[in-house]
Amino acid sequence: MAPHSVQTILKRVKGRLKMMKAVSFLLHFAFLFTFTQGRSIIPQPQPLRSFKLSNNQYAGSCSYTVSIKTSCSSPRYTRDQISIAFGDAYGNQVYAPRIDDPSSRAFESCSTDTFQISGPCAYQICYVYLYRNGYDGWKTQTVTIYGHYTKSVTFYYNSFIPNGIWYGFNHCNGGASAALSTSSM
Repeated sequence: MAPHSVQTILKRVKGRLKMMKAVSFLLHFAFLFTFTQGRSIIPQPQPLRSFKLSNNQYAGSCSYTVSIKTSCSSPRYTRDQISIAFGDAYGNQVYAPRIDDPSSRAFESCSTDTFQISGPCAYQICYVYLYRNGYDGWKTQTVTIYGHYTKSVTFYYNSFIPNGIWYGFNHCNGGASAALSTSSM
């Protein structure tokens, strides 16, 4: 092989390496731009401006275990009033107007509190909303709901619960709209 052809081959290889680096850079830049411009793929809790108790909320006799983990970046404790509502896509709703109890040290920072709540028997739980009323503030990490006839489900909040508004998730694809509708609390 002639020395001239080896130099030509090396120049071509170097040129192709530069082009591959440029293409790689552009692909990475395009990925970052797309990722930062798109919506988060992790669902975020949303406010619910109105809330209506379903008519069958007191009918039924199923027991649910609700485990709520308070974030380590939450205030040390809260004296705020905390309520919870959850249910399925068929209008079966469980509502507990007060799950807070300052004397029990519920909802302290970095803690997990477990509650037994009774309500109508539901199919798969697909929505949960928390309501906070007070001045201390409270940051929820997760809410996990266990039922005898449903798979456990965890909702990832990792956010402060606003004061005076229902705040949470509805993954029912519109099915729970009858339970979560036009009346305010």
